[in-house]
Amino acid sequence: MKIAICSSMVFAEQMLAAKEKLESFGHAVAVSRFAPEYVGKSVEEKEKLTLFHKNEKDAIKDFWKQIKASDAILVLNYERRGVKNYIGGNTLMEIGFAHVLGKKIFLLNPIPEIEHYKTEIEAVKPVILNGNLAKIV
Repeated sequence: MKIAICSSMVFAEQMLAAKEKLESFGHAVAVSRFAPEYVGKSVEEKEKLTLFHKNEKDAIKDFWKQIKASDAILVLNYERRGVKNYIGGNTLMEIGFAHVLGKKIFLLNPIPEIEHYKTEIEAVKPVILNGNLAKIV
């Protein structure tokens, strides 16, 4: 299966580790082409880099093409900003893109308790992996 990994770029290291793990299971995996630039940087540096890539490199459209070419997306939703299983605005858009394109949607962890868009995530009927990448079939 071809899988596009979606996540806050703050989790670039985890994104690349998940890519390696999924490839070891035989999957073809796409991550943002900018992900390697984030490795080893502080959260503040990553946030500045994210703004640059969104505004100057059209990273949103760039990754939409990866989603379109994939069979599924995997959302890496870890704790961030005090929110368990955080999913940010950009990742929410990527979930919407995947849904409209008819892609299977996997969430690494359960849907976050984010008041403004929990029901939208529930509506796309993601497969919750509960931390186990081996459940992707």
